[in-house]
Amino acid sequence: MYFDPPVLHRGALRPAATTFGALRRGKTRLSPARVRARFAVTAALVDLAAITLSAGLVGYAYHELLYQTAGMTLFFAGTGFCLGIIFVITAILREDYDIRRYRTFSGHARRAFLIWNVTFVTALVLVFTTKTTDLFSRATMTLLYGTGFGTILAFRSFVVVGLKRNDRLDTATAQRIFLVGGEDEITRFTTQNDPWTAGVLVGASVLRGPTTMADDLALAAASARMLRPDDVFILLPWSQEEAIDGCVEAFKRVPAAVHLGLERALSRFGDVRFSRIGSFAGLNLVRQPLTRAEVAIKRLFDVLGALALLAALSPLFALVALAIKLESKGPVLFFQRRYGFNQEPFRIVKFRSMSTLEDGRDVRQAERGDRRITRVGRFMRRYNIDELPQLVNVLHGEMSLVGPRPHALAHDQQFETTIANYARRHNMKPGITGWAQVNGLRGPILTASMIQKRIEHDLYYVDNWSMSLDLRIIVQTAFSPKAFENAL
Repeated sequence: MYFDPPVLHRGALRPAATTFGALRRGKTRLSPARVRARFAVTAALVDLAAITLSAGLVGYAYHELLYQTAGMTLFFAGTGFCLGIIFVITAILREDYDIRRYRTFSGHARRAFLIWNVTFVTALVLVFTTKTTDLFSRATMTLLYGTGFGTILAFRSFVVVGLKRNDRLDTATAQRIFLVGGEDEITRFTTQNDPWTAGVLVGASVLRGPTTMADDLALAAASARMLRPDDVFILLPWSQEEAIDGCVEAFKRVPAAVHLGLERALSRFGDVRFSRIGSFAGLNLVRQPLTRAEVAIKRLFDVLGALALLAALSPLFALVALAIKLESKGPVLFFQRRYGFNQEPFRIVKFRSMSTLEDGRDVRQAERGDRRITRVGRFMRRYNIDELPQLVNVLHGEMSLVGPRPHALAHDQQFETTIANYARRHNMKPGITGWAQVNGLRGPILTASMIQKRIEHDLYYVDNWSMSLDLRIIVQTAFSPKAFENAL
């Protein structure tokens, strides 16, 4: 049985015939394939214009300022045009002008940076082999490299914004999806999947049962050939092997990717992937937070950063130690047990900011107006200075510069029993600063929602780590007002 379901579109329900009506130009309908082709040409021309324009501006500005002549403008514009041709060809080979890549800003900087470097290296080889290096100074080449990359990103941003504002292009940007399977499974798929990220549903065929399977599959395959989807999802329980085999055979003759929908129990895992280790195959439900290469990169960054900060901040350390000793009796440093990577305990080191040294089964959180906090301690806490000795923990390998902030053991044990997935914070080393802290989630935990939001930010960091995210958090720690909110 075939039915044409309503299409989910940016949270709204609209009939499939309306959403999938091809783009109109006057009275002429354009197919999604033609729309994608036209967009690819437009995007390529935008990149070509960006590079040509930036090169011409560099030539004009450089020679106008130094030699009061604009005679090199056309020459540099021509050079930029040649660079643009190389860039566009490389981008085409990498399928970078697929309209679906322009649905979001994400990824453009990385892809453009790679292609721009390939373009520049190719150009340098050509200039060297043709012995024309004397036509370009090092200053103009450096300016062109930086200006060209920036202009490409700026022009692409305008294209992305324009695409987001043009609802008529949704047909071409979204993956066209066709469903086949049980009625309950199809209903569940359409209600649980985010339409803007999953694609656009063009149709679905219900398999009524074993007795009508052959007829249902023939009708489903014929409908799919007519609707031309990009992807076909088979939505059946995995125990129905014979029905699944029949679906695969039927849809092999349809020019679309065929997917087996996940079992209901697997839908709660957000990053399920097929994996193979030697002769073993299986479904990867939860990925390892960092690969070995990423662990090595993060560790190298931590060691170099900790050494540099310790050297730069040593005068501040001496002043803080002196202030602590002058104000109150007791040690300068405070040690407390915390859980680190893989829930392995370690002793965190901080500048002492309180008159007490609690490290037992019952550790009372600091509160606003807490009399245990010294005057020097209040100043240190306000600007995160009390955390700086943890650079030593970083050098020891117990902590990282960036990661989920470690809690006292007593609080860890309490939260682990009440908050789902809390222990996943320990899948990465704890950090001196973290994603939760730079978003203002620090200080005393007064309600269940406060710790819940903090954990959500920590788990986001664990699941989405990148070196650029670490650098962003470090910059925000130093300069963002949010990083200093809720300090005691």
